[in-house]
Amino acid sequence: MDKLPNCPKCNCEYTYEDANLFICPECFHEWKATDTAQNEEDTKVIKDANGNVLNDGDTVTVIKDLKLKGNTSIKRGTIVKNIKLIYEPSDGIHNIDCKIDGFGAMLLKSSIVKKV
Repeated sequence: MDKLPNCPKCNCEYTYEDANLFICPECFHEWKATDTAQNEEDTKVIKDANGNVLNDGDTVTVIKDLKLKGNTSIKRGTIVKNIKLIYEPSDGIHNIDCKIDGFGAMLLKSSIVKKV
């Protein structure tokens, strides 16, 4: 059984679910199940290699050489503008979507970039 969230008002752990609402038996606070999902997404944070918090639209720099197919590579120090963060990546690894001049669209790991 999935653990239900604690009440956001009184932090009671005995909440229960009724249709699409969570209800607290102690303070009778009711909230939608989608509200907790949005709050959990708001708390997700993606950080760069130095521990700085990244946001959509930030400019970052690649901190190590990346080898691509063929004989091309992205050199250390390449600046990537206007990144888009992926909070639930399909591959579970690459959480930055971006376009790099001369290479096109690609996915990067947040651990190989630093915020400018």
